[in-house]
Amino acid sequence: MARRALSTAGGGEIGIGSEIINSFSLLEILHANQFEGEVFDQKLIEQTEENFYRGAPPNWLNFYISEQAESNGTGTSFIKRDGYETLKKQISQRGKGLGTSAIELFHQQGCGGTTLTMQMLWDLRKTFRCAVLTGSTSDIVKVAKEVVHLFTAGNRDSNTVLLLINDDFLSYNLQDSIMEEIAEQEIAIDMPVVILLNCVRVSDVVMSKKEQASTEQLKGKASKRIILKRSLSDTEEEQLVKKKEELSRRFGDRCKQFHGFNILQTNFSQDYIQDVCAVFKKAKRANKPLKAQLAAFLSLLNAYVPGSYLQESQCLDFLQHDNPVYGNCSIEHYMNPFGHLIVTFHQDINDERKVSMAHPLIAQCCTELLAIAGVTRSDTARNFLTNFCRDQPPPCLLGFVKDLLTKREMKKEGTSITEQKELFSRLILDITKKEGTIQSASILKVASKKFDQNPFFPQALARFCSKEQNNFDEAEKWAKTAIKRDPQNSYVADTLGQVHKNNLIYLKDKKVPTKPRKILQLAKKAINAFEEEKRLAENEHWNEKKGDGKTKVLRALNTRGQFGYLEVCNLLYDHLVGLDEIWKKLLTKNESLGIVLRFLGDTKLFGFDSLIKSLRDKVEKNFEFFDTFLTYSTSNKKNDDASYVSKKAAECYKKYIGDSAPDDKLKQTLHKLRQKLAVTSAGVLSCINRCTSADAENIATWWEEVYRSKDLPTEAFSNYIFAKIMLTNMEGILSSSDNQSDFRQKMSLATEMKPEFHMLKLLVFWPTDDEDKQDTDLHQLIKNVQHSYEQEFKTLFQDRYLLPLFFFGKGEGLNRFVHRRTVEIWWTQDALKDANTNWKNENIFKDTVVQEKLLKVEGVVRNYKLYATFRETETEIHANRRDSLWKSGKVSFYLGFTINGPLAFSIQRTTTEGPPRKLLGASGNETESSEWTKLEPEVTIMDEVYTYSLHCEKGLYECSLSALRWVCEGRVSFSYRFRSWDEHVNKPVCINHIPAGPLMDITVTAGKMEEVHLPHWFCIDKNVSRSDAFVVLHVDADGDFVEQVSEVTPSHVKLNKPVFSPKGAMILKKLGFKVKIFFDVLIYMRIRTKLMLHVYPMTRDPALQQAVETEEKDNGFRRIRKPSPTKPLRRNSDVSLSADTDGATIRPDNRTLTCTWSTQNFFEVEIDKSESEFSLILKDKQKGTMENVVWSCTILTDDIETKNINNEEARVSPPPVQTNVATAGGYQ
Repeated sequence: MARRALSTAGGGEIGIGSEIINSFSLLEILHANQFEGEVFDQKLIEQTEENFYRGAPPNWLNFYISEQAESNGTGTSFIKRDGYETLKKQISQRGKGLGTSAIELFHQQGCGGTTLTMQMLWDLRKTFRCAVLTGSTSDIVKVAKEVVHLFTAGNRDSNTVLLLINDDFLSYNLQDSIMEEIAEQEIAIDMPVVILLNCVRVSDVVMSKKEQASTEQLKGKASKRIILKRSLSDTEEEQLVKKKEELSRRFGDRCKQFHGFNILQTNFSQDYIQDVCAVFKKAKRANKPLKAQLAAFLSLLNAYVPGSYLQESQCLDFLQHDNPVYGNCSIEHYMNPFGHLIVTFHQDINDERKVSMAHPLIAQCCTELLAIAGVTRSDTARNFLTNFCRDQPPPCLLGFVKDLLTKREMKKEGTSITEQKELFSRLILDITKKEGTIQSASILKVASKKFDQNPFFPQALARFCSKEQNNFDEAEKWAKTAIKRDPQNSYVADTLGQVHKNNLIYLKDKKVPTKPRKILQLAKKAINAFEEEKRLAENEHWNEKKGDGKTKVLRALNTRGQFGYLEVCNLLYDHLVGLDEIWKKLLTKNESLGIVLRFLGDTKLFGFDSLIKSLRDKVEKNFEFFDTFLTYSTSNKKNDDASYVSKKAAECYKKYIGDSAPDDKLKQTLHKLRQKLAVTSAGVLSCINRCTSADAENIATWWEEVYRSKDLPTEAFSNYIFAKIMLTNMEGILSSSDNQSDFRQKMSLATEMKPEFHMLKLLVFWPTDDEDKQDTDLHQLIKNVQHSYEQEFKTLFQDRYLLPLFFFGKGEGLNRFVHRRTVEIWWTQDALKDANTNWKNENIFKDTVVQEKLLKVEGVVRNYKLYATFRETETEIHANRRDSLWKSGKVSFYLGFTINGPLAFSIQRTTTEGPPRKLLGASGNETESSEWTKLEPEVTIMDEVYTYSLHCEKGLYECSLSALRWVCEGRVSFSYRFRSWDEHVNKPVCINHIPAGPLMDITVTAGKMEEVHLPHWFCIDKNVSRSDAFVVLHVDADGDFVEQVSEVTPSHVKLNKPVFSPKGAMILKKLGFKVKIFFDVLIYMRIRTKLMLHVYPMTRDPALQQAVETEEKDNGFRRIRKPSPTKPLRRNSDVSLSADTDGATIRPDNRTLTCTWSTQNFFEVEIDKSESEFSLILKDKQKGTMENVVWSCTILTDDIETKNINNEEARVSPPPVQTNVATAGGYQ
């Protein structure tokens, strides 16, 4: 066996020893030379192949066998699902950048998703360092260390890691941890460190949600996620038919039992599945042989728990109870007539063999057929628990049973998928629906007794008894059993409170006559349970916080206790006020229980006096907790913060605040603020989401009253300023003051203030462009915010994402502070639409409206840290995405502010122009550079299509015809053609862009390019030179997509390590300022009774100009060559044409200079046959004086003389492509 090797970035391999191999405990490494030099027994090879085609999960040996068969001509490779090429292309694109990136692939169980991703790793093992994350993801820092270790293994021979993971929530955290590890080790990189290939198996309901999200692409941008479903394309079906013929030749009748392959090949045919499962139609409920029972167990388990299995030893032990003689037989043999539906396999050679059904669809069908035959799901589940869960089952089986009985999936209501989960597992839901609640409860009871130390089964049973059976006494018993088994678990403790809450809901919904004392008793039980849950949650959070914080992903604070408290108080209010209005005064603390007790007629109610007195204050405290919690932060995990939490919390709070105002004037004002949910800083900052502009104006007025009162609350001043900012955001009211003087006068030394104050002070004192110098210590202001945040909120927001509260806009004073909701409205263009913005992925900043209205800040990246620059001062700023800090250099970004201080969003490299260049005459739009060697292309013509070919050695080159530039390290040969933009510009991916240069179809036939520089025709200044203003369109058989450019120069856009398809530069339609383009004027003439000219002002698009040339020649016109304009003109300018000769008729009056494709955008000039020369003058109609002439030329008598043109010569001469698309002043 050859020494294990890893691939290197240069395409080679480096051997590694056992010390490196054994250092990876969480990663399974796929070596570049996996299996090379090894000899395998032919029986092992055949058995490995058969197992896979029958339905066993793939292993690396399967791919090696397939590759060898293809190379020696004895077989073909694996059939690749259609997503393979798309996935490969995305990986290739990620391989050109720096740092870390992630690609998502979502697949339904049994459709080949795992096989596809493993095939990809196998095929790319010599390009990347491929690995699979097999260990626990809880120790995320250790995972990051192993990834970096794999990246750097071999010292100077580092190479990008391609890591396969299966955790939808891991990507961002892992990428940040890898970034921290790289920075900590001070590793300099010039390539990607890791590409995360996130292959996630999802349920059918979740798949629908992923599909919906993929169709709602962000403003036409191509989706980064790949979706694989149980549905084949025509191409896939054709390939699988051929593969089936090959397998039939090799394996004969055994192919009939290749159910894993056959289900795929028949496009997941239900007829095929029903046919192979027909043996279960004869199943009997009583006296079933053990093999039939085992088949039923496997079917149930595989139907409801993806990826589940039983250990072979367990199965054999169970079967030998029936007949010990068969102890040495294979399970498949002994299981006949069910054997062909079962597979046994090794996932790791060191692990025990595993047993499962051949395909999940077979498992589902068998389960359903058994139920029809009378072998119910509940019977099978009960028998399975009895027979396989004795003593101490293996941990894997416990995990499968837990998922089987307690794992809840996303809920679907009608055709829409909600953000809530189902109440119970799929199995429990199906048993309830088909067999009734008694059977479901019975299964959960059996599990609760079998696993007598596990809290989750009695927890599920308690929920089931209270929600489905309304048996609240039984539910309370099982909830307490669950707590007894895990008394420190806050999530387990939650169930007891939920049971009592559900009892209150039942009494209300069923309108059961209930006395106040009974209602208060239930409410008190629920409140006590939820307050105990809150205590446990804080202990859990604090205990985790006391660790070093680097060994695992810390669990976010469990807030169900606080929310449960508010839900119970809401129910209690509705119950009691519904019985008697007097309870409204009691619950809002406007009356005491002692005074009104005689009206209520139950003196025992006084026993609840302390509870009733505490409710209003605790409701207010819990509401303010959620207002702060959800305004300043959001969960790092999707759907953890349900949208209804904020609404229900506010609903309860308003009830307990009441309508009665206090007598004291200041208290009256504060009461009004409470009624508008704006009595805290978080409330003021949220008023844009729940108030009208009139409300916002009142809130600002009320806070000014509080601020100017003698009894000044410490946060009143900042809340007053916040209210003014919110009013500005809602109404666009201009505020000239930035309140700097107020801060200096009143609170300049208030370091003990809350984080909101320090954040606001930082906002107000952040320097503006018109300041000559920075008169505040930004570093100290940021330090004050962060110190205050650590004291007030750090524990609360542990493992949560801090939301941006404000951004800098382009206004002045308070008008430059843009609330995040305002940015969301710009993005969605709908003030009523909930944006659900994922601020982490920064897609919102790709919107042209957002880009136009937000202010960009300049900075620099150095040693993986970001610094904002102001004059000569640098201030370190945290980055929203640390993977933007891989490359040092000047950058620009949008500056946001969280409760923990400034945060940089959408960090973009600042374009740097090349060395000074010599001008190409007076008409170019760029200076010439001596560093580029010009080459003349060879021109070939076939079917009137021009192809330009070039060949070169190592160097920097420019095509003299098209201005295309490229850099190569060795010999390169390639060709290109010009293509039309017409069929692409209206596609969704291009909707926000317009063509900025020629669309070029480039084919490299030998060697490779390190860089390609595509020409553009826009006039570049400091605004347009932003790299984020340009993209490159790729035209591909799988669909068009756009790619961000690496750099923008005055004449080109640059791509590193290009992957070629037809491509061309595009620029944003809306940049927030006018842009200019360099253009040409083409003149065509024809003489009959009169002289006819067609004059085209048009972009320097060779394909468009060639189309014009062809059309004009077909109509008998010929070209008059004249110099093109030397100066650029604003895009979409209206231009007019005139001639200084008598009798000239020109139609139409004006034309618009656009970047759109049109062969009809010309002036028609009709002149009586002239014997003398005359001039044509083109003017910009938007200008006023002599400056309006943008081009002129003289038509000489020689130009209009009739000439005999050799038609064949005209046909084969090169099209009207200017000598240099980007730089030449005209056609030569």
